[in-house]
Amino acid sequence: MSSFDSMFDYLKLSLIDVQNATNHFADENIVRRDGFGYEYKGQLLLSSGQLIDILARRLDDIYEQGIKEFQTEIMMLASLKHQNVVSIVGFCNEDKEKIIINKYEARGSLDQYLSDPVTLTWTQRLHICLGIARALSYIHYDQGRTFSVIHRDIKSSKIVLDDKWEAKLSGFELSTMQPAARRHGLVLDLPCGTPGYVDLAYAESATVNHKSDVYSLGVVLFEVLTGRKAHSFSDDKSLFAKTAKSHYENGNLDDIIHPDLQKQMDQGSLKNFSDAAYCCLKDQRSQRPNIDQLVFALDQALKLQLAHEASVRPFLSLFSLFVVITYIYL
Repeated sequence: MSSFDSMFDYLKLSLIDVQNATNHFADENIVRRDGFGYEYKGQLLLSSGQLIDILARRLDDIYEQGIKEFQTEIMMLASLKHQNVVSIVGFCNEDKEKIIINKYEARGSLDQYLSDPVTLTWTQRLHICLGIARALSYIHYDQGRTFSVIHRDIKSSKIVLDDKWEAKLSGFELSTMQPAARRHGLVLDLPCGTPGYVDLAYAESATVNHKSDVYSLGVVLFEVLTGRKAHSFSDDKSLFAKTAKSHYENGNLDDIIHPDLQKQMDQGSLKNFSDAAYCCLKDQRSQRPNIDQLVFALDQALKLQLAHEASVRPFLSLFSLFVVITYIYL
């Protein structure tokens, strides 16, 4: 048994249990394929007798880099406990199989809902973005913890939603850890992540810090605002961020905001949100907000939106009553 397996022995699950949980990795249980393998939904019977919904991420053995990422994700999820971070159930490292098992989140990933302003309203989107910002604030630095984490692969498909639409950050396989005392410094490392979301300063300098996560979250914020996925915008993966910045700077952001979302928005909420999203995409890392500043800005945007909805609700109720009375007497 390796030292890694010994350290995390309490999380080990047998291959037979995982196979039974996923109906032997049946095609109909596949949720998605990513750069490292397949994700399967299933139901796992715990030793306590409880049956829970799971998501089993099965690494494809053709990816040599998968072993490092496999161990990194387990270490991170075993160490990080937050309401906006996915919960690890266990892992399987048996018969050349490498599988990470997380709690299954019923609504799937954020990217599936970007273009749907009915299922995912502006208020819900604000709440989701705030949740992910809080998750980043936690992993970047939590008082009393000796290490700091940089995620390095923030994107809408890594944000999963539970049955109450609460956001959970997932996908820690590319993350890196540094001592908390040095959390403001740069880490020298080869660029990784997803084109279109990767901090351009990271790609150019091969150095990364927490502001690189802020940049990636800024891309997600504009996805949420426009209702479009960054990678579906153009063959040039960096064009989405450039276009969003250009429209903001030229004062014609309305041209790219999803029109049905725009009808729901309080203008103050929109301004707070778009200002924050734009600042995340600044070329110079020093000009980007830190994650706690971003949490504050998104919290303010949500409060303004909720206040707006509370103010128009009485009017809507009276209007609905008027419609009903009119209908009765027609």
